[in-house]
Amino acid sequence: MLRRKMIVAIADGLGDRPHPKLGQLTPLQYANTPHLDRLAAEGISGMMDPIAPGIPVGTDMGHLILFGYEPQHYPGRGPIEALGIGMEVRPGDIVFRCNFATVDDRCIVVDRRAGRIRQGTDALAQALDGLTLEGGVTVRFKQATEHRAVLLLRGEGLSDQVSDSDPKAPNDGMPYLTVRPLDGSEEAARTALAVNSFLQQAHRILSGHPVNDERVAEGKLPANFVLTRGAGRMAELPPLAQERGMRAACIAGESTVLGVARLAGFRTFTDASMTGNLDTNIALKASLAIEQLADHDLVYVHMKAPDVKGHDNDPLGKAQAIERFDELVGRILERLPDDVYVALAADHSTPCEYGEHTGEPVPIVIAGPSVRRDQVQRYSEIDCMAGGLGRLSGADFVRTAQDLLGFVKKLGN
Repeated sequence: MLRRKMIVAIADGLGDRPHPKLGQLTPLQYANTPHLDRLAAEGISGMMDPIAPGIPVGTDMGHLILFGYEPQHYPGRGPIEALGIGMEVRPGDIVFRCNFATVDDRCIVVDRRAGRIRQGTDALAQALDGLTLEGGVTVRFKQATEHRAVLLLRGEGLSDQVSDSDPKAPNDGMPYLTVRPLDGSEEAARTALAVNSFLQQAHRILSGHPVNDERVAEGKLPANFVLTRGAGRMAELPPLAQERGMRAACIAGESTVLGVARLAGFRTFTDASMTGNLDTNIALKASLAIEQLADHDLVYVHMKAPDVKGHDNDPLGKAQAIERFDELVGRILERLPDDVYVALAADHSTPCEYGEHTGEPVPIVIAGPSVRRDQVQRYSEIDCMAGGLGRLSGADFVRTAQDLLGFVKKLGN
C-alpha cells in the first residue's frame, strides 16, 4: 500500500472578518503570504467549521477536533493545560486553567494578563505551590506559557462543577467573580469554597512577592492575582495516534496544544524560545518539523500569534503575525521532500473587531503529490470558499488528511 507523510501547519485563530483599518480586507487577505498562496495554487482548498457552522470553539476544543477527537471527549481546559506543561494529574484531581492578573486595592481587575508577564512567573508559581486549604485540600500550581498557569486541587470529595473567577474580556475594570457551585452537590460547594480560599491566599502572597516589587519599581503591572476558569476532571481518553497505527509528532510552544497532543498520543517537542507571540522561534519550529518526518508519519506545527493579535483587536499586528506564519511555512517548504504533503489549517476564527472567538469557518489547504488541484490561487477566507474541498467539518478535514496517508480503514469489502 502506498504510504506518504504530511506536515500540518496550524495558525491559531487565523480566521477573521474584513476590517476598515485594512481597507475592508481580512488580515489574511491584507498580509503578504507568498508561501501560503503557493500551497493554495498547488493544492486543493476549502473552508472548515471545527464542529458545525456558527459554533464558536475554544482553543482547547478546536485542537481536540484537529487532533481527531469528537466534542464529547472534551475533558475540560484545566486537565489539558496540566498535561501540556507536564503536571502529574491523578484521578479525582480538579484542574483549572489560570491567568496571572493585576487587580487594584478593591480587587477590580485592571489587566487579565498582568501586562502579558513573561519573566518571573516560575518564582510566583513556586510561592503558591503546596498550599493547604480547608478540609485537607492541597494545591499544586505551575506556570505555563507567558501569563498562563495551572491550578490543581487534590483532596477528597471535589467536583469540577464550579464557576469561573475570571470576568473575561472585554470586562477589564470589573471585579473578579466569586466562584460558585454549579449544582447542588456537597462536592461542588466544597470545591467552590476551596477555590475562593486559594484566590484570597494567592492575592496576599503575590502582593508582597519580590517579583512584583521589582515590576512595580520598573513601572510594570504586578501579577498580584490569579484568575481561574475551565475547571475539569481528567478523563481517560484513547491515544488516537496509536489506535490508528500512526507515528505522530507535534511542535508547539502553547501548553493547550501540547496537552491535546499528548492526550492523542503525539510525541511533543517544545522549547522556551517558542513563545505565544511574534517572537516565537520559527526557525527551530521549521527545522524540527522537517527532522521529525524521519520517524513520524504525521507532524503538526503550531503558531499562536494570530490568535493573540485577534484578541488584542490589532488587525495590523495580526497581518504581521500571519506573515510570520507564512515565513514558517516557507522555511518548511525549502527543505520539504517531494513525497510529503503539506496542509494548512486553523482551530477557529478570532476577528479583530470582536476580540473573541466566533463561529465563522477557517480556510484549509492540502498540497502535495497527486492532489486534485482546484482553481484557487490565494490562501484566504474568501478565495478558499471556491475550493474543491468545499465546506468541511473538522472531523471531515482530519479524516481527509489521514486518508491521503493511508490510515483510514475501508468500509465494506
